[in-house]
Amino acid sequence: QVQLVESGGGAVRAGGSLRLTCVPSGNLGSIGGMGWYRQVPGKERELVATTRRDAIPTYADSVKGRFTIARDTARHTVYLYMDRMRPEDTAVYYCNAKVGSKDYWGQGTQVTVSS
Repeated sequence: QVQLVESGGGAVRAGGSLRLTCVPSGNLGSIGGMGWYRQVPGKERELVATTRRDAIPTYADSVKGRFTIARDTARHTVYLYMDRMRPEDTAVYYCNAKVGSKDYWGQGTQVTVSS
């Protein structure tokens, strides 16, 4: 079992920055990839960025060049640095951890970008 706790969401104006943090607990050694997803009401949850050991991070096209995912491998903590934010980045952001074929999710943190 893995538990994930996100923090760092909030409100920011367009062009601003935020940093999200995801702290896992539980069976940390079983965690493979980790990442961030986001969801707005009425739409499906979408991938924002993912990271795996010894692999290049992947990003959604909409955030490439603006967001950066980073992983503290010693603590398994994952960060999402969001720069040059846009109103369309407004969503609930969820941390994800993969253990084999199983997905674990955090409770989500709201990010709101005003124009």
